[in-house]
Amino acid sequence: QVQLVESGGGLVQPGGSLRLSCAVSGRIGSINAMGWYRQVPGTQRELVASITRDGSTNYADSVRGRFAISRDNAKNTVLLQMNSLKPEDTAVYYCNADIRPLGNVFYRNNWGQGTQVTVSS
Repeated sequence: QVQLVESGGGLVQPGGSLRLSCAVSGRIGSINAMGWYRQVPGTQRELVASITRDGSTNYADSVRGRFAISRDNAKNTVLLQMNSLKPEDTAVYYCNADIRPLGNVFYRNNWGQGTQVTVSS
């Protein structure tokens, strides 16, 4: 069994910054792609940013240039540095990772429990 635990959400004023962290724990064989998604109530969950095991990144147009995703393969963590935050960035942010559990041959997509980010004055 593997777990993804996010931290770092909260309330911030427009123009401010937050850093989200996601730690993967459990019987981990290997982790492939990792990413961050966000969801506003009543809307679909959307990709914010993703990163491959070798560090290639992809960003939603709405956050490119303001957010930066990174990962530490040794610590099984993924970070999302969010700068120049806007009210429209307000959402629940979810960590996502493709994980092959120890002793298994297949990867499975896994989600964290989510962390609230609120951008408001």
